[in-house]
Amino acid sequence: MKTCNDGSIVFSGRVFSAADLAEIKDIADTFSALSRTEIAGTVCECLSWYRPNGAYKQRESYEFLGLLEHEGLIKLPPVRRTRPYGSKTHINKSKAGEPGHPVCGVLREFLPVRLTPVKDRKDQELWRELVDRYHYLGFKVPFGAHLRYFFHITLDGSQLPAGCLQFSSPAWRIACRDKWIGWNDSVRAVRLQYIVNNSRFLILPWIQIKNLASHVLSLSLKRVPVDWKERYGISPVLAETMVDPSRYRGTCYAASNWIKLGITSGRGRMDRRNERHGLSPKEVYAYPLSRDFQMQLQGV
Repeated sequence: MKTCNDGSIVFSGRVFSAADLAEIKDIADTFSALSRTEIAGTVCECLSWYRPNGAYKQRESYEFLGLLEHEGLIKLPPVRRTRPYGSKTHINKSKAGEPGHPVCGVLREFLPVRLTPVKDRKDQELWRELVDRYHYLGFKVPFGAHLRYFFHITLDGSQLPAGCLQFSSPAWRIACRDKWIGWNDSVRAVRLQYIVNNSRFLILPWIQIKNLASHVLSLSLKRVPVDWKERYGISPVLAETMVDPSRYRGTCYAASNWIKLGITSGRGRMDRRNERHGLSPKEVYAYPLSRDFQMQLQGV
């Protein structure tokens, strides 16, 4: 968020004039009995703040209201008990989520590998269960936009679940990434939405197939830009991920031609105020999804 000399504020690529800010304050005062989420939606409606696909920019509006309150410019109702970003949620355990029989071999023995999006509630519950049970980070409520997938291998003519993928909103600030792109704060705020983050990648522990991970990454990078455009109206031009070097070597990303950019500072991926220290540093990898990705991210 940037305050200009004329009293306007720039946030998430949009300039809010003094009149806009006065209207936001009036909405917050008038509808103080509503939840913050409902107020955020009202602000989107009144100020015509939409995504390219016509949906409200609800997440951005909610965050902007919080920043305005922090600066003392508006007063919001108390936060109601919800599941915030990064929180845990109750995960039911099912028979479908129990460990399977060991499957070992080389990739060519299990082709084709199929990537399928998580669509209905049953899929969502199984995806959450598998990630929570077998991924070292478990399941957490993701930040902002996201897409989830299962991938299946072919075994004896049948499709066998082999793992899970999630792509979500990118990290707000990563020094090595931003330097590599050539970003300053103002450009990053506008162009950040053109990056997607591979925030979960799980191969089920009883699946031991050589080269499966790099093959799945290759399949996902072809599909995700299309699906992201269809759902959110934006075509991402760069994928990023972070790897904990104390646990993994990032071999599958290197084998899939992802570019190692450097290492994080050990703060949370959405830490905008440099307050959330104590996390282990992560290696940062990136993969261009467009030939002119750098020009697009720089807004050239």
